[in-house]
Amino acid sequence: MTAFRHSAESLAKLASESLPERRLSEIIADHLRITAGLNPSVSEQRSWDRSLPVLAHDLVDAGLGGVEMMVEYQLPLTSKRADVVLAGVDRRTGGDAYVVVELKQWSRADVFEEDQQLVLPEGVRGGPRLHPVLQVQGYCDYMADFVGALAEYPHAVRGVAYLHNAADLDVQDLYGLVRDGRTRMFTKSRRGDFLDYLRDQFAAQSGAHVADRLLRSAVRPSKQLLQVAAEEIKNREQFVLLAEQRLAYEIVLHALERARKADSKEVVIVTGGPGSGKSVIALSLLGELSRQNRAVLHATGSRSFTQTMRNYVGKGSSKVKGLFKYFNDFMQAERNGLEVLICDEAHRIRELSSSRFTPARLRTGRPQVDELIAAARVPVFLLDEHQVVRPGERGTAAEIREHAASQGFRVHEISLDAQFRCGGSRAYEEWVARLLGLKGGGPELWTGDDHFDVTLAESPHELDALLRASLKDGYSARMTAGFCWKWSKPNKDDTLVPDVQIGDWARPWNVNGDRAVGDAPASALWATLPGGFEQVGCVYTAQGFEYDWNGVIIGPDLVARDGKLVTVRSASKDPALTRGVTDAEADRLIRNTYKVLLTRGMVGTAIYAVDRETQDFLANLIERPAAL
Repeated sequence: MTAFRHSAESLAKLASESLPERRLSEIIADHLRITAGLNPSVSEQRSWDRSLPVLAHDLVDAGLGGVEMMVEYQLPLTSKRADVVLAGVDRRTGGDAYVVVELKQWSRADVFEEDQQLVLPEGVRGGPRLHPVLQVQGYCDYMADFVGALAEYPHAVRGVAYLHNAADLDVQDLYGLVRDGRTRMFTKSRRGDFLDYLRDQFAAQSGAHVADRLLRSAVRPSKQLLQVAAEEIKNREQFVLLAEQRLAYEIVLHALERARKADSKEVVIVTGGPGSGKSVIALSLLGELSRQNRAVLHATGSRSFTQTMRNYVGKGSSKVKGLFKYFNDFMQAERNGLEVLICDEAHRIRELSSSRFTPARLRTGRPQVDELIAAARVPVFLLDEHQVVRPGERGTAAEIREHAASQGFRVHEISLDAQFRCGGSRAYEEWVARLLGLKGGGPELWTGDDHFDVTLAESPHELDALLRASLKDGYSARMTAGFCWKWSKPNKDDTLVPDVQIGDWARPWNVNGDRAVGDAPASALWATLPGGFEQVGCVYTAQGFEYDWNGVIIGPDLVARDGKLVTVRSASKDPALTRGVTDAEADRLIRNTYKVLLTRGMVGTAIYAVDRETQDFLANLIERPAAL
């Protein structure tokens, strides 16, 4: 875990003595560039210059100059950062004490449309925001869940929303949500109360050793999505939603209440990259709305994802299994028959629900997105446009927005910018996007990240051995590959054909169907049942899932030439790319395929490229450890 850290006294001095050409914000920005590979925006830097000196001087004035300030503290296993975490000695117990501070420069803010969970700051673009007390409460809960040093002392961490530019009268409606002593809100009108609060939390001693313990603490494993999903649906809330995740959740609940009262319809679009928490939001909403006895369903366009949810979440309950549907189940759905329809993996939405097997009487020619919008008062779409991997998939924010707006429906859009997969490494996500040409700037050297490992294997044998070793160490692991080898039917003796052949190494593809073959699980359960390790997964099977260690074979459909990766459509064996797809579309789909494959891991990714020139190209980008 990383943070820019100083004692309050030191940071106050640094802020006051900073040279004009090198402000405090530039020092922090340089630190983040070096430690986290981030390039903070101008607005972020401006907020540091305006807010951090205020907090530092408050601590000094309270006689707490020795309290440690950890600025931009990175929450474990995510790329989300808390503004400041204060670390010091508990005044009462002498133990460790932490206060998470969310700094807001708002001068005026009101509750959004009578919903206490949401606020609308004056002069701030982007629509309603999550109440800052809820935001900081989420950070506290998350730290208690995942920081080993807090395992036995979850109440050692408290939270404060500090609106240091606002007077009480200008934000008075926001106090309605401050109900528990663990999280508080203060304004400039209550600066005296804030100083008393700080004195009540901390002794007038150095907090350096307390900060050390937090930053060096072991990180407990992330709650795996499928292991807690059943509890989420059936019993109680298991997931902690952070920042934009919680905002999206509250926007949906707010939209539902508004739509019910006004007899109207509202559409919610949530966009985010791999591992940004889209499915966590989906399951949290499904659980909460189910417990409220709302008419709610979850739908995807992914057979593997839906079947796995039914298998894990609905295990032993046909009622719960029935909550998970496919996008094409809504061709004849009653208009507004549901209160909420949660469309997860919405980038898989197709142009039409009908296929060649659809009876003629049901072939209306109606766009699938219109069917989904019509089915519920509040349709919710969660998507990542860079995960469109099949021709005919039309799930983009622009497409959904256009269809909703053309019918006069109110649209809410939320972007998730945090990263919860890939060890919370935003640097890795950016590295993959640039490597694949999905983001400008071209491929760059992987300089390493404390939160995520990237390794280049010299052969498929070495890749296999690395993943097996991770299994022995207690991690989950899977190997995937580009669709560059034929996919045979099982042998008559109920064994799989080792289609993926590279030299003297060979493995079968995952099972292509709903029936297990020997020890190999059915296609939908390849990513989650132990027997899936012995087969190579394809993009259609891996999409939507995560595992600790991720092995990726880059096939001959993506090769390095002249310093960049280019696609070779003729090397693909994917039937979806054989006809009716332009070269430009095929290029985009192949790149998106590898984006999906390369971003499944939570701890690390190991890569092997079949093409020698591509392997050499990657070797110049990925520093190989002395001993693998």
